[in-house]
Amino acid sequence: MPRPPLAREKVLDAFESILIEDGERAATLDATAKAAGVSKGGLLYHFGSKEELEAGLVERLDHLTTLDLERMTTAEEGPVAYYVRTSVMEDDALDRVLIAATRLAQGGSVPAADMLRDTRRRWADTIRPHVRDTASLDLVMLVSDGLYFNNSLDVHGPERLVPRSDELEALIALVLRVTA
Repeated sequence: MPRPPLAREKVLDAFESILIEDGERAATLDATAKAAGVSKGGLLYHFGSKEELEAGLVERLDHLTTLDLERMTTAEEGPVAYYVRTSVMEDDALDRVLIAATRLAQGGSVPAADMLRDTRRRWADTIRPHVRDTASLDLVMLVSDGLYFNNSLDVHGPERLVPRSDELEALIALVLRVTA
């Protein structure tokens, strides 16, 4: 797949950042063009409407999920440990697009909500062969959700809600023991 033009990526990056920082209502075409450092005409060359911008973000989520699934299936530690470990946000491209797509879904975007559900289903389908039953799969998915959610609460508070290093290793070992 050929790499999209740099200006198109800058526009998507700007749209994603506005969604994360200010929410769906603030992510207008004008605000996105300004944040990307392009004219509105330049933005419209790549994305003819806000819906096309949203579609570009959903496409980005699909692409980054595919790359993540490739890493998950080849991870030396195995898919379950990889999934739990990577549920602790690192502010990488996948984390950012997940947050941005969530903001779109919260604003009523059906394509974003559908892609988020599809992303979760794809992760679950990849993990399913590596756990003993549906309850074990549910446990892995819910531990991941909890880590991801608590990570967002952990950023500015005095509590340490997300295990790090040795604590995370112990949690992963427990999940593996219970689900194998």
